[in-house]
Amino acid sequence: MALPGTEVESTTHELLNAHAQVWNHIFKFILPMSLKCAIELNIPDIIKNHGKPMTLSELISALPIDKAKSDCIRRLMRVLVHYKFFIQVDIEDEKEQKKETGYLLTPTSNLLLKDSPLCVAPFLQLVLDPDLLKPWNSLSEWLAGDRVTAFETTHGLMFWEQIKRVPSVNGLFNEAMAADTRFLSHVLMLQDCGKLFEGVESLVDVAGGTGTMAKAIAHAFPEMKCTVLDLPHVVSGLEGFGNLNFVGGDIFQEIPAADVVLLKWILHNWNDEACIKVLKKCREAIPGKEKGGKVIVIDMVLGYNEDDTMKEDQLFQDMIMMVYLNGKERSEKEWEKLFLDAGFSGYKITPTLGVRSIIEVFP
Repeated sequence: MALPGTEVESTTHELLNAHAQVWNHIFKFILPMSLKCAIELNIPDIIKNHGKPMTLSELISALPIDKAKSDCIRRLMRVLVHYKFFIQVDIEDEKEQKKETGYLLTPTSNLLLKDSPLCVAPFLQLVLDPDLLKPWNSLSEWLAGDRVTAFETTHGLMFWEQIKRVPSVNGLFNEAMAADTRFLSHVLMLQDCGKLFEGVESLVDVAGGTGTMAKAIAHAFPEMKCTVLDLPHVVSGLEGFGNLNFVGGDIFQEIPAADVVLLKWILHNWNDEACIKVLKKCREAIPGKEKGGKVIVIDMVLGYNEDDTMKEDQLFQDMIMMVYLNGKERSEKEWEKLFLDAGFSGYKITPTLGVRSIIEVFP
């Protein structure tokens, strides 16, 4: 037996800590899978609709589960409480004269409510879809092979081709992107975005999907003409209003002329060569800097946030881009090179969107 304070005791302590850390990361997948289960069972909405702290027995009664598995809900909630998705409280049962475990929502679980315009649950459901999970089992095979992405190694098709082929995944993708844009546009409008769009008479939202972001901007700035550019099949059947319209096209071929071109979470999908092509088309579409022309890029800038959770988010997103799309998250130095290679003269980074930043790029 080692004496306290000896080298052997220190080495054993370090060994056990290292072992615990490895285990922690091995089993990290259990949290998102548990969260997915809670969303599928509608637990956040059930607790919210209860209108007050909800006891475990009340929650179990409200769930469409085999009641023989009731204790499993307690264990599921214990994990989600630990990670602060719910708050656990003691509820006094005056009739039975005893306390019972109950649950409340947190700011985090409020973002999982299905009827909330800020719901991020579709993103979780997309990322945990089996079609998107499979490529992670092919990383080493992909690195040893000649396929462009691990996604292609697994499915035989590139990401964009696969989601067109599988309607369920395409639906999840569109829902996730729309949910993220609703969240981001809400945050953007909460901030003082007047200076960002000051003097702007026209804007093109490049690859803007069904127009979630452009609609928010159009409503906030009714004097601004807003255009959503996306592939013809994406905008087919979509109707504009007043100062908003939809245009079908290819961002690598031509971008409609406007004072400002908006690229919200687009460039990280592509390699440097493709990004430069898009940026050159953006530069052709806008007037000179003296006339207010600029490109607004909403994307991540690696190293621009010191929060550990946000740093992890950025690193995870970079891996996602590598595995699915042959894209990447970029540092300021990498962004600067792209902008200069595309013929722009300068840029300004405003890191006010959590893991993402607003980058104004000037001709």
